[in-house]
Formats: sequence, C-alpha cells, structure tokens
Amino acid sequence: MTMQTETDSIIQSRTTSSNNTPSKRAMHSSKLMTLFEDQLKDILWVEKELIKSIPRMISLASAVELIEALTTNLEQTKEQISRLAQVFRTIETKPSTDKCEAMAGLIAEATDMLEDCEKGPWCDASIISAAQKIEHYEIATYGTLRELAETMELIDAAKLLEKSLEEEKSADRTLTAIAREFINMDAASIQA
Repeated sequence: MTMQTETDSIIQSRTTSSNNTPSKRAMHSSKLMTLFEDQLKDILWVEKELIKSIPRMISLASAVELIEALTTNLEQTKEQISRLAQVFRTIETKPSTDKCEAMAGLIAEATDMLEDCEKGPWCDASIISAAQKIEHYEIATYGTLRELAETMELIDAAKLLEKSLEEEKSADRTLTAIAREFINMDAASIQA
C-alpha cells in the first residue's frame, strides 16, 4: 500500500468509524487547528531559512554526490514552500511564519560547525551531520502535520504534507548512503 493510499484509507476509516467525531466546523475552530496552524507557521519559517543556509553547505561540499544531493534538496525546499502555501489555502489562512527556535539552534550549530571547515571529506562529513539533524526535525514536523490534517479530515492538506514528508525521508536516506559510500571512511583517515 502506498503512502498516498494509506493516507486516503486512514481518513476514510476515521470519517466512517465514529459517530462521536466532531463536526468539521468544530475541528476547524479547535485547539487542534490552532496547533496545526502554529506548526505550519513554524515549518514555513524553517523552509525559508533553509533556502538561505543550503547554498552555504553546497559551497563547502567537495563530493559531487553531496553537492548533487544538496542541490536537489534546495530545489525541493523551494517546492515545499509553495506546497505549504497551498496547505494554508486549504484552511483559508494567509501563509505566515513564526520563528522556530529549535531550527534556529540547529542552523546556528551547523554554522559554527562549518565556520572553519576546509573542503574535503571531513567537511563533507560535517555537512552531512548538520543536514541530517535538520532533515530529522523536518521529518518529525511534516509527520505531525500530516497526522493532524488527517485527524481533521483536511484531505488535500494531508496529501500535500505527505509529499513533503516523503521528500524529507528520501533526502535523509540519500545523505546516509553518501556518508557510507563516499565520505565517512575518507574522513576517518584524516588525523585530528
């Protein structure tokens, strides 16, 4: 069963399985909707910040595979911003952002880590380390948002969020593969 089909089936089972389900109107004015909107603002801020941060990582990377992965991630991040605007439209809300302190911390940590980074395997390993921490945060946020959307029967929003979630999971797997196949062993041979 594909994730798209899984999302559709979860929503269908929720809409038919309980007579105690709050009405759509009640859900759209609920605390859960407030949480959903707050998390949307958070992840939109994240993606906009990453548009600024990823090019720095690309400029420091030396492995072709890593440069390609980061470039793909940058393009996907731009698409995710557009997708988030669509999600905001599904709830009839203007897209806006709230600073995400957790991601600001991860970006600051990455900046510090890469400040004195010289191109090569050690720097590439550092980039992957920083990027995967960021990916994991995005995976958690998109997963939560998708689940909230499904709960509130926001089918179109859930599908859009699922697409971003799958992109983030794929980016994480790609970074792991690059680290294993091209970077980590070379970085391990560099003396401290």
